[in-house]
Amino acid sequence: MLRPLSVILSVISATSAFAIAPLDTSNQLIISVRDQKLVLLRNGSKVAVYPVSTSMFGLGDAWGRMTTPVGYLAVEKKIGDNVPVGAVFHNRRLTGEVLQPNAPGRDPITTRIIWLRGLEAQNAHAFQRCIYIHGTPEEKKIGRPASYGCIRMKAKDVADLYNQVPIGAVVQIIPDRLANAEKAKPRQEMSGGVVAVANVAPQPQRQITATKAANVTPQPPPPISATMLATPPSSSITVEQMRTAGALAGARQKAKLAANKRF
Repeated sequence: MLRPLSVILSVISATSAFAIAPLDTSNQLIISVRDQKLVLLRNGSKVAVYPVSTSMFGLGDAWGRMTTPVGYLAVEKKIGDNVPVGAVFHNRRLTGEVLQPNAPGRDPITTRIIWLRGLEAQNAHAFQRCIYIHGTPEEKKIGRPASYGCIRMKAKDVADLYNQVPIGAVVQIIPDRLANAEKAKPRQEMSGGVVAVANVAPQPQRQITATKAANVTPQPPPPISATMLATPPSSSITVEQMRTAGALAGARQKAKLAANKRF
């Protein structure tokens, strides 16, 4: 179960040198891996819902894997102000190309880049792994897991989202359905540019019978250290190497599925 946002914010305030400031909880994104959808919330109200694609390789934050991290993150950088829809990026720089949706034989990052930073131990490598919300020409795959770790969107959708989401907006990636996340969503308010979390509903607790209560000691959540939030591994691979490895893994997966169909 994900920790309440109030816990995450308290950890960030203690390690502010390693986190973006200030966080903007009036603007939130919730991304459901189960639904393959992204919902934009402003002051707790739903503004828009978009179809997305998360990783075809599952969930996680390990180095060298093409997985999508889960938990609380935040928008760290935005790249692509006013560039044409379909414009191609390589290493976050424009190449001069502009692709139409579903252009054959191409799978680059297009249109806009919303670069995410992890706020928890379980997604602490997200920024160094270059986990983005970005456009893709492979729009026919949107709505099912198809990425190498990032969150893909249709070109027009990501351009629209980019214009509405500020730096510091909180992003929550969940494995569950959106309905479950909205029921558990805490209420936040902004005061003088500083994040204030108010009236956070306690997480539901399972009832413990009297016979078991004597043997159960509540355990606090494990602390998140500054090193866990900000330190990359000593030997990291490049984004291009990660994407190449993901493409090879995808090709092997397709070959395996094709072989299984023949038998």
